Amino acid sequence: MTNYLLRRLFLALLVLVASLMVLFLLIYAVPGDPATIALGPRATEAQKIAFRERMGLDDPLVIQAIRFVLSLMKGDMGTDLFTQRPVLDLVTGALPNTVMLAVAGLGWAVVIGVPLGVLSALKSNSWFDHIVGILSTSVVALPAFLMAIYGLMLFAVTLQWLPAIGAGEPGDLGDRISHLILPAISVGIAWIGYIARLVRVSMLDVLSENHVKTYRAFGVADHRIALRYVLPIAVVPVLSVIGVGMGNLLSGAVLVEVVFSRPGLGSLAYDAVISRNFPVLFGAVVVTTALYVAANFLTDAAVAILDPRVAEKG
Repeated sequence: MTNYLLRRLFLALLVLVASLMVLFLLIYAVPGDPATIALGPRATEAQKIAFRERMGLDDPLVIQAIRFVLSLMKGDMGTDLFTQRPVLDLVTGALPNTVMLAVAGLGWAVVIGVPLGVLSALKSNSWFDHIVGILSTSVVALPAFLMAIYGLMLFAVTLQWLPAIGAGEPGDLGDRISHLILPAISVGIAWIGYIARLVRVSMLDVLSENHVKTYRAFGVADHRIALRYVLPIAVVPVLSVIGVGMGNLLSGAVLVEVVFSRPGLGSLAYDAVISRNFPVLFGAVVVTTALYVAANFLTDAAVAILDPRVAEKG
């Protein structure tokens, strides 16, 4: 088990470093002169040259990328082109809101999707199973940003049940939760469909195994079989898919933040794109990538703990 986890951790770090290098080259290939953007159109050529030298922008991109990765290892993400604030401070300030939104979106999807999948498997081919199947397929097709727009128009603008924008007052828990409801629903609704269908398929596979049939032959109740013997095994492939789909979840959270003007990584990256503030944009993308890689590693670890056979094969 330990060797498996160490191998997965090493691979995760390799993926992270490679992703950072590629992202750096892609972002800096975007047209636009950072010196002109930071200093304004009235800046003299001498001021621009001095700015580029100070920021190391005249070096080859590969050298800049290597220097940036080394700086990241020291906790240095550079400075905002306009305010000169450390990018690390901006990113760490926005990170909690994004993590909270992603966790809330996935959390309510799991709370609803898993029971639906279990009941759908236990009532296979019934009217309930068919309804869950239709609804699951329907919500999977809903993009997070589109659901965010519809939810904003209906519940915030028309009905005025929930706040429209922002993340709420930091010291007011109730206000924070009320501002989180609509964004979390928008992020997680498609995942209800994914999780429900995955749990159903996994449950049916396990229910068809001989040891489960033996439990039934001895008169063990279906709900006891499902919760104690079947669900712990059936949830393993669900965890794997959640890990792989974490990028989709995070991208959905980023888009939803822009719609609801939540002060998270999404809004930070969006503002950086509009203003071509490359250090801030790269910092937001780096942290999002790191979250994705970390989530995949934690998912692999959870799967290995729940099913030790995975570690033996890996």
